[in-house]
Amino acid sequence: MNIKNVTVLGAGVLGAQIALVTANRGFNVVSWDINDEALQAASKRFDTFGAQMVAELEDTTEESMAEARGRLSQTSDLEEAVREADLVIEAVPEKLEIKKDVWERVGKAAPAEAVFATNTSTLLPSLFAESTGSPERFLALHFANHIWLQNTAEIMPHAGTDLKYVDVLEEFAEQIGMVPVKLKKEQPGYILNTILVPFLTAGQYLLANDVAEPEDIDRDWRNSTGSPRGPFEVMDVVGLRTVLAVGKLKPNPEEWEKKFQGILEEMIADGRIGVEAGRGFFTYNEQGQRVG
Repeated sequence: MNIKNVTVLGAGVLGAQIALVTANRGFNVVSWDINDEALQAASKRFDTFGAQMVAELEDTTEESMAEARGRLSQTSDLEEAVREADLVIEAVPEKLEIKKDVWERVGKAAPAEAVFATNTSTLLPSLFAESTGSPERFLALHFANHIWLQNTAEIMPHAGTDLKYVDVLEEFAEQIGMVPVKLKKEQPGYILNTILVPFLTAGQYLLANDVAEPEDIDRDWRNSTGSPRGPFEVMDVVGLRTVLAVGKLKPNPEEWEKKFQGILEEMIADGRIGVEAGRGFFTYNEQGQRVG
């Protein structure tokens, strides 16, 4: 299958990265979000991520990034966004009813041969595959944050996926500079988050129970393991609104989990939402590098 036109639904931190990286690799990309305010916020993200890519990728210059931005359009009209799509990648909020509603609309408006992919981090694609109207063309394509460097693309079918689309997405992932990793069946959290979430949860537990401060928790992890980031810097990269939303998906949270959610809510209300804002548990420069 020859993919030329890609639509990315949702232009938050990760959706914006997916759209920009895809455009930078020569594809025509439509970035969709719900209203003009969301589109304006996304445009700023494209500026920020574009500057980071120019600084961090040898094959990306200001001129080539300008060309990529020329291949990237924005709209709040969902039906128009998917009308000519060969591939639709969904990165809307992690709420099942939102995803079901979006995919039902996409299934009615997109071309009959379009491939449908969700970037969900926590939900199984089988939970909303039927909403697309074409579950055989639907599967998961999951990216890590800072995707032009942490360039893994996890490809996960559900039981009703026609496996030829796994091959289609594997080829596409390679074309946009990703390292494709194929899962044989559905797994909550894929490979990455199955390993990552317990790591982040441990950091949250230590803070909420007043065992240590984020700086010391991260310092211990970095120094003891040689890893470049500790759990709280990772959460800043992910975005604290996403961390909070994922945490609230858990039924019957423990008291320490409620306390940690309260810490996040106060930080978010203060605008400390992570690397995107330059402030989270730590502070960051415009290139997303930690400075304090």
